[in-house]
Amino acid sequence: MPTYTAPLRDIDFVLHEVLKVSQADIPGYEDLTPDLTGPVLEEAGKIASNVLAPLNRVGDQEGTSLVDGKVQVPNGFPEAINVLREGGWTSLDLDVDYGGQGLPKLMHMAAGECFSSANHAMVMYGGLTHGAWNTIFAHGTEAQKHTYLPKMANCEWFGTMNLTEPNCGTDLGLMRTSAEPQDDGSYKITGTKIFISAGDHEMGDNIIHLVLAKIPGGPEGIKGVSLFIVPKYLVNDDDSLGERNAVRAGRLETKMGIHGNATCEMNFEGATGYLLGQPNKGMSAMFTLVNEARIGTGAQGYCIAEAAYQNAVAYARERLQMRAVTGPANPDGPADPIIVHPDIRRTLMDQRSFIEGARVFAYWCTMQADRVSRTDDAGAQGLLSLVTPVFKAFSSDKGYEAATDAQQVLGGHGYIEEWGMSQFVRDVRIAKIYEGANGVQALDLVGRKLGADGGKHTMAYGVMIKGLADRLIQNEALTDMVGKPLMAGLGDFQSAGQYMMQNGMKDPNAALAGSTDFLHLMGHLTMGYMLALSAEAAQAALEAGTGDAAFYTQKLLTVRHYFNRHLPMTRMHLKRIQAGPETVMAPDAAAF
Repeated sequence: MPTYTAPLRDIDFVLHEVLKVSQADIPGYEDLTPDLTGPVLEEAGKIASNVLAPLNRVGDQEGTSLVDGKVQVPNGFPEAINVLREGGWTSLDLDVDYGGQGLPKLMHMAAGECFSSANHAMVMYGGLTHGAWNTIFAHGTEAQKHTYLPKMANCEWFGTMNLTEPNCGTDLGLMRTSAEPQDDGSYKITGTKIFISAGDHEMGDNIIHLVLAKIPGGPEGIKGVSLFIVPKYLVNDDDSLGERNAVRAGRLETKMGIHGNATCEMNFEGATGYLLGQPNKGMSAMFTLVNEARIGTGAQGYCIAEAAYQNAVAYARERLQMRAVTGPANPDGPADPIIVHPDIRRTLMDQRSFIEGARVFAYWCTMQADRVSRTDDAGAQGLLSLVTPVFKAFSSDKGYEAATDAQQVLGGHGYIEEWGMSQFVRDVRIAKIYEGANGVQALDLVGRKLGADGGKHTMAYGVMIKGLADRLIQNEALTDMVGKPLMAGLGDFQSAGQYMMQNGMKDPNAALAGSTDFLHLMGHLTMGYMLALSAEAAQAALEAGTGDAAFYTQKLLTVRHYFNRHLPMTRMHLKRIQAGPETVMAPDAAAF
């Protein structure tokens, strides 16, 4: 059965040597010293390895079931949720006035990495609750916040998001769920939502559904969508639970992966709901949850890839097959371990370099989110908005690729269920789809984010990349390895952006046909930036002569692998963008 060990040394390196978090000018970060982060993440790692990881395969094999109208989760899940609940892990970064512990979001991300790698299907129950908590915190009235948030903080009550309907997914303006106003100020919510992660279960006393619906008489399309709080059980004035609301799980989806999470069809049959935020402003309110979920979904890509990679490495060290081409590496055995073979090493280094770069990317994004919430920094908000679709789509695309490569290391055994590698592939596959399919992320990036606010955030992104490249070009040890290649990648990004500006206005298909290539070009460039920061930190540590020289040397080797074999993909994506839309748009629909 697969195992997982939290990569605590790698996490510590990113926090304290690459990003230097305790030195960041973000309120609260001065407390994030190794004396705080070390013990917290060590405990998170123990829970991940000893409590959550052993249940990952249980969840995959048992799945969820709907029995007599109640959703049953896999054996061991309620007890594991209790461990997270009782340890305060569900509320690390939430506001102290509403049941949280007030730590920066970065601590939630770092601990969450360990939990997600160990058992993502289970983590989703609390993850959706966390997002719903933040949405009510941002847009709710004081009465709503006091009613719902304290019990949601520790997952005594859970939360969900309800967007998709049978007739509409990405185009939510087509939704049919209605919200009829009532004399007491509430609404009656009627409609069906599908693909609702953690939609129903019995692991908490209540579930607080956030539901998009249309108030009659509102504007057409997406402008007429409002957001509502719809509890599974109504809450009395004294905060006790009242009668069951008219919302139920109609069925459970049979899915490719994340079997341990209950993905439900939810039927609202005149259910009582309460407006959250302003009428007809539901999408802007819901995006509080969606944007958080997109960062979490991108993290899912590298987190599951990390678990798959660890098991691929363990197998490669033990599996004997053939001899090394340069001579026996295991002369006393009948064959050499496959980790000596160049192609196995190539795929392991591909996985490793992606995971290490994506970890920095994830933590960097979370630092921007902390900066926004703790300083109201408009520049950080713009930069985070720009890179969110890139992180979500690029990390989930490459995370799926890395998990598949890890499965490939095991050969035929990787295809056999008892080895557990297929679960990593199946579980991470959804990350490319939910929270906005990756093609939609690319359209959002090219169609909205690049030109937002006159393009100033895109320009700031370029200035950020150039600043690091200039600095590293002056570093004799790193100029050729990372400085100059990073600058070349920036040139490809600028050329791609110029193509989009020159051609996109007169022919939108010219921009949109290249949108996924543009996102991946930007993904590789941003990963290059993150890994260049890692190289700078590792090189400084080696020159200082402190710490584990082998650790820092391996960091540099990993960075060099990415810069030699992956960053050059920016040029390929540029060429594909510049090829234009002709071959994409020329065939008639009937020709496919």
